[in-house]
Amino acid sequence: MAAHATEGEQNPARDRPRSAAAALEHELNPLQQLIHQRLRERGWSYGEVARRGGLPRSTVYTLATTRNLTRPPRPATIDGLAKGLDVPVSAVRAAAAESTGLHYYDEVPAGREHPSDQERELLIASIDELSPDDRRHVAALVESLRRRASRGPGEG
Repeated sequence: MAAHATEGEQNPARDRPRSAAAALEHELNPLQQLIHQRLRERGWSYGEVARRGGLPRSTVYTLATTRNLTRPPRPATIDGLAKGLDVPVSAVRAAAAESTGLHYYDEVPAGREHPSDQERELLIASIDELSPDDRRHVAALVESLRRRASRGPGEG
């Protein structure tokens, strides 16, 4: 099926000359980079991505143009964006997390079992529901657990 832009709809990353688009890539957060890359590769508009993913066009536009995200998009938005961009959900989830200052890793450290997908989804989804103070407490707890794990058994 051929993608088409709605009359008057602009796609800044696609319409900009290649060298200017490359320069812009360095100014974008990881989620913006992913969205703009897929728009260029597929020749899609924000509206086309929104239609494919079952999202409002304004949501796709906002995620593609907001440099400093204050919180990750909701899980349903991440799922819809992944579908609209035709990329794995994990790629959108990781880009969205990193764009808000969180780092999400799909790789499991050597010697550790992978937590169930349900646990991972709960951790990512629940971050939106926490107050800023609670997020700081969770971040401190995670850092404490990571430090303890890096010391190994019997240390500290």
